[in-house]
Formats: sequence, C-alpha cells, structure tokens
Amino acid sequence: MSETANKILLFDTTLRDGEQSPGATMSLSEKIRLAQQLELLGVDIIEAGFAASSAGDFECVSTVAREIRHSTVASLCRTVIEDIDRAAEALRHAKHSRIHIFIATSPLHMDVKLKLSPEEVLKATDKAVRHAVACAGDVEFSCEDASRTNPDFMVEVCRAAVAAGARTLNIPDTVGYAQPEEFAARIGYLKARIPEDIVISVHCHNDLGLAVANTLAAFRAGARQAEVTIGGIGERAGNCALEELIMSLTVRKDYYRLEHSIRTQQIFPSVRTLSRIIGRPIPVNKPVVGANAFAHEAGIHQAGVLADPATYEIMTPESIGLSSNSIVVGKHSGKNAIKAKLEGMGYHLDNAQIDLILGSVKDLADKKKDIFDEDLEALVLEEVYRLPDKYRLLHLTVQSGDSGIPPCAMLVIEIDGVRREHAQFGVGPIDAVFRGIAETTRHAPRLEQYAVNAITGGTDALGEVTVRISEKGKVAVGRGSHPDIINASARAYLNALNRLAKMQEEV
Repeated sequence: MSETANKILLFDTTLRDGEQSPGATMSLSEKIRLAQQLELLGVDIIEAGFAASSAGDFECVSTVAREIRHSTVASLCRTVIEDIDRAAEALRHAKHSRIHIFIATSPLHMDVKLKLSPEEVLKATDKAVRHAVACAGDVEFSCEDASRTNPDFMVEVCRAAVAAGARTLNIPDTVGYAQPEEFAARIGYLKARIPEDIVISVHCHNDLGLAVANTLAAFRAGARQAEVTIGGIGERAGNCALEELIMSLTVRKDYYRLEHSIRTQQIFPSVRTLSRIIGRPIPVNKPVVGANAFAHEAGIHQAGVLADPATYEIMTPESIGLSSNSIVVGKHSGKNAIKAKLEGMGYHLDNAQIDLILGSVKDLADKKKDIFDEDLEALVLEEVYRLPDKYRLLHLTVQSGDSGIPPCAMLVIEIDGVRREHAQFGVGPIDAVFRGIAETTRHAPRLEQYAVNAITGGTDALGEVTVRISEKGKVAVGRGSHPDIINASARAYLNALNRLAKMQEEV
C-alpha cells in the first residue's frame, strides 16, 4: 500500500452529534474552547454543527470556521438547497471547509420518514451534491441508515453522489444495528464498485456496544475515514469513541498498519476538557481514560507491574497525556509564570483573562496549601469559559448542626444585575441552598442528578459538583468548583439555571 492508502482521517463530530447527547448542550465559548482542543489533538475534520438548524448552530459553525486554521471545518446539511446555502455562508471564512450532505436510504426511513421513492432520493442526491460542489469544493455525502439499506441501492446512491462531485462517501450505522463482519462486507462491497480515489468513511453508533469494533472492521475492509466523538458521546448510546479507536490503532499498529494524525498525548486532556464542559465525570472503568485504566489492585497484578509495567499495561499513562500531579503555582506566582503554565496546558488566554485567573489563584492559595494542574484548570473553566451570568451568587452562609433546628441557607443572588436576598430552611444544607435558589430565582426545576468529585487529593481539595436539572421538558447540566462543597453546589445549580435561561433565549 502507498503512504496515502495507509493514512486514515479522523472526522470529529463532538460539537454536532455529540452535543445531541441529552444534557450535553454547550455554550458558544465552550464549543470554541473544545474546537481549539480538537485542533491541538490533531483531528483532521471538525464538524462544527448543522448551520441551518438554528441561529446558535450557525453562529457556532461560523465562529469555529474563523478560529480554526489547520483542521477542516464542516457543516451538516440535508439535501435541501437552503441548508446548503446556509452552510456555505457559515463556512465562508474557513481556511479549509467541507459541506456534509445526508439523506436516508433505507426502505424504513424513505417510506416512513421522508415519504420519498428511491428514484426521488437519487434525484435529490444529485441536485444537492451538484449545488454543494458549486459552493465548496470539498463535499461529503452520507447515506443515513446505510447498514439497513439494500446494498445495491446504497451503491447506486453513492455512485450518483460521486458523479455529482462528492469525494467522500460516508456509510453510517445510524442505529448501531450492524455486526463487525457484516459491516466490513458492506464496506468491501462498496469499495469494489466506486473509483479508487474516493474516500470511504464510516459513522458507527454504539447501541449494541460495537461502534469501535465496527469502525475497526471497516478500516480492514478499506474505509479510510472515521466519524468519532470524544468520550463516545452522542445520540442514544453514543458514537465511536475517538480515544478507544486511536489507541487500538496505536497499540496494535502491527495488526492494522495504519497511520493517523492524532497526538495521543492530547487524548486525556481532550476527554477531561469535554468532561468539565458538559459536567459529566469520566467513568472510572472507561477504556483508555478511566481512573481504573492504569490501576492495579490484585496482588499478582501489582507484583507484575512493579517488575515490569508491560506485564499488565499495554500502553503507558504518558502515551495518552496522563502524568502524576505536580505543584505548579501558588500565591507568590507571577502573571508570566501562570500564563506560561496555562499555555503548556493548551489554554491561550488574553491579558484580562490571565489577570482574572491570577486573582483566583491567590484567593485559592489562601484556602489550600498546594495548587495542582487540575485546580488551575478548574479555575479557568469556572472563571473564563462560563456562560454570562443571568443568575450570579454573591454571598452564601449556611447554618447546620444537630441542635434540632433545620439547616438554614442565607443567600444573596444577583439576577439580571438586581441584588436579591433570601433565607431558606431545608432537610439538609444542600437542600436548603437549592430551595433558597429556587425561591429567589422563581424557578423550581426538578433535580435529576447531583454528584460530588474531588478535583485533587487531600482534605483541602477543590471540590467539583455536577447537577442535572430539568424544567418544562428541557434538561441542563451545571458544574461548579470551590474548596467549600456547599458553595460549589450553589454555583453548579446556578450554572445549570443559566444554561436553561440560555436555551430559552435561543428558542
């Protein structure tokens, strides 16, 4: 095989399909931060959104297109001329752009959802792809629900897209239905019937836990692009997880013999960035990046690892960007030192943002002895990459004990610039705080989830709280960090309320 034939492309759709995961909605600033991390990771194509679906998605695609300089920026479209024109407008400032067009091709989807005949689907494909090629030279075409599409019709639609100018053909296992050998056979069937210079891509969902396996099987059959997400987030059970796919190719390069552009040392920082943004902790048993991935408890395993890590570790923690905690800054640290450290962690902040972090570092250093990388990152996400505050916590005092008097929270909250004060009793201190916020803001969402995590070790650790709330059919995740876990809880709850308010504004 040639070097090009051995190279696979990574098409990351965390900002588009990943955000469709319930509770994973991101603000514009968070999407830009994640897009910059994806570029640092080495992703070839970043699907920034579905520009025609909303004003928010259009703004995201447009902003990412302006900010990203190396990766290709893509926007999803239906086979609708207005969608394509909207995508082209959003991508006009991109250094490298791609229009990604899809239409359903399975009998079930064509009959029930589209109410189109196969002939009408072929005509729509030809018309849309030709229009897209006139707007942007790089066009990708997807057969939605391809794994349940008649193979011969799939080939026919793909040939029509190629004849109209598409250079990448994406074969999605939209509902996670395919099995590895079956999916590989489908990819091989298509590859034998299209021009050699056309890139075959796959987009595998994880409904049966086979997204990574199906993607790897497709590579063996000749696919050379994979659509993935960080952490495998996405619709329903999610998508093919970038970190699992890439480390399979890296650890077993002897088997797959494929090259990629991913900087594996940026894998854990990327997963951690997403986790902090959407307020979902990384599961401890998550392959590659979970806390247990490099943990050994059984005596025989510990003895083996002490003798030689390779006995039970097929990759090193350093290969994915994990390292031991290191003290980096303190109350006497200067602006230049903090700026240099943050840049080394992938955060490129302006002077005003650095000043903000410097003040927060000094405040935190008064509360805890040692400040670690994770603490610094939490401050950046808390102070810089957060939503504009409709609701902002100014002061919080909680009284609690075993005197027989219920815990009481006294809050001062700023709402649209107006200061409001309230005191509220509760079953426990957290209950009192959440009830107080609900009374003050006049919102009483349902608390779906409440989780506490220590960002670093020790009793003085910066605590991180994640809450998930729902109101009027909308779900929002909020996060907050503070040495005082009750204060962190209040911040997380208000952060979630700010997200709900943002959703309402977009509607």
